[in-house]
Amino acid sequence: MTISDGILPIEMENGFSLDAQQAKDIGSLLAEDYAQAQPFPHAVIDNIFPTAFTQRLLDHFPQDPKAHDKVYEKGYGGTHKRQISPYDCDETLRAAFALFNSAPMLQFIEALTGMKGLLPDPYFAGGGLHETSAGGLLGIHADFQVNESLQLYRRVNMLVYLNQDWKPEYGGNLELWDRQMQAKQQTVAPLFNRCVIFNTDADSFHGHPDPLTTPEGITRRSIALYYYQALPIPNEQGESRHTLYVARPQDDAVTKAQVKKMMKKRDKRAKKMFSGEASWLEQAKQWWKSR
Repeated sequence: MTISDGILPIEMENGFSLDAQQAKDIGSLLAEDYAQAQPFPHAVIDNIFPTAFTQRLLDHFPQDPKAHDKVYEKGYGGTHKRQISPYDCDETLRAAFALFNSAPMLQFIEALTGMKGLLPDPYFAGGGLHETSAGGLLGIHADFQVNESLQLYRRVNMLVYLNQDWKPEYGGNLELWDRQMQAKQQTVAPLFNRCVIFNTDADSFHGHPDPLTTPEGITRRSIALYYYQALPIPNEQGESRHTLYVARPQDDAVTKAQVKKMMKKRDKRAKKMFSGEASWLEQAKQWWKSR
């Protein structure tokens, strides 16, 4: 059964799945608006997921403390904030996070942002499920840019809000500030099934810095996902790095001829890829200089 009321048509019959080509096409349709958004490339997308899917995430949001919960009481650096590991959650949430880290979701985000070769974080460092209670806040900040454990560059954030019947007086709005920290340019209420995706640059300043004024029993809930990118590995000599098949000394002539043909094909493929690598490597160098 495909639930059709979401922008991304998620299949929910056996776990959760998403068609890769559809995801890519939808990302491409939104790409121009994303690139031109201010104060930095971003998108605020309402009802991005089928309502039934997001409702299921909320219904399974953990109520009781879990083994690996992290609770932040760092003042401006995060107050009354609980971070929950997806691996401590039930089967439904684990399946949902598998979808968030899947190839079709990556293809959607790549098409949206124009970034190639994005990677998910299977450890969900800093991510997972977030819950902030009354009085809690998260100061304006630019996120960490390097995942030291994985040695990958953080490039994209995706936030999904799970707050039904959220009232303006509760606060908790996400603020996006200009790169010079002179003016707030966007205010985003954390409404149910609203998704915010943005570039994780050194000056992508954001946060919800005003203390929540929610009544007892109401918290600000969200899912946070971070996507990474590895810089290209230089190949200045144009050597092939594809699978190398070799024949054994005792193999017959037919097998040896087949292996020889495969080796020629391998070399030809390497030359073709090497010719396009220079421009990609130059883009990576320019990105690195801009850090």
